[in-house]
Amino acid sequence: MTLSGIGVAGCGRMGAPMLASLLKAGFDAFGYDVRPASDFAALSPHMRPLDAFSQDLRILITVVRDIAQTEDVLFGAQNLATAPNLKTIILSSTLSPRYIRDLRPRIPPHITLIDAPMSGAAIAAEESRLSFMLGGTDATLDAHQPLFDAMGAHFHRMGDYGMGMQAKVLNNLLAASHTAMTRLVLNWADDAGLDETRLLNLIHTSSGQNWLASGFDEIEFARDGWAEDNTIGILVKDVASALDAAPEGADLALPETVQSAIRKLAPRPKSGGAP
Repeated sequence: MTLSGIGVAGCGRMGAPMLASLLKAGFDAFGYDVRPASDFAALSPHMRPLDAFSQDLRILITVVRDIAQTEDVLFGAQNLATAPNLKTIILSSTLSPRYIRDLRPRIPPHITLIDAPMSGAAIAAEESRLSFMLGGTDATLDAHQPLFDAMGAHFHRMGDYGMGMQAKVLNNLLAASHTAMTRLVLNWADDAGLDETRLLNLIHTSSGQNWLASGFDEIEFARDGWAEDNTIGILVKDVASALDAAPEGADLALPETVQSAIRKLAPRPKSGGAP
């Protein structure tokens, strides 16, 4: 399979560095975003208006925020599911697994679907070391693996189409719980007079170790408060995706409590009191 005509739809915090990684690896790749190309600095020459993006598109990678934006990309304002030369859609947004499964009958049967949500935050995207959770047949994933190799460092084949997204929302449910609890622990430590850096160093090598605490000074949203349009807000959406795919009759009290705690997060100043 020839890997050309690779379009990244949604060139924001994650999509832009993913496009940059594909270009660095030598792929015929280009981007589309609702923002003008002039907003994208070095990537501006590789951003295309919708008509040109659609015409040249063979492999679509979607990296938009949520289901509503995915609907726009595939069927609504952009309507890229009908692009004339489209062969593959790679879904890298974190979405409800139910929605992902329900997409299959809505997409023309000649178009291959891969669910490939990723983890690692913007720093991992910028350094081409994302972790991908992949859903699809081995033959399909083998054919597209060079694209994932260009953007990532860890690849987890979780099963058939839809299983990558199921794994991702469960992973993000843990990430959300770590975020809520790590921030609570740091606030309580402030009240007790503990030094933030010393405590984070302790956590990194002790039983409380988790991804957010270990990368607290690198992860760009670690100190953010909740807002509808930021990454903390996305975590609330990701918990909702996990809840949507919860087993019938499951006890939802703990994930709903985590979701509520994240909604209440206020910005945390840098160690030493600097904003």
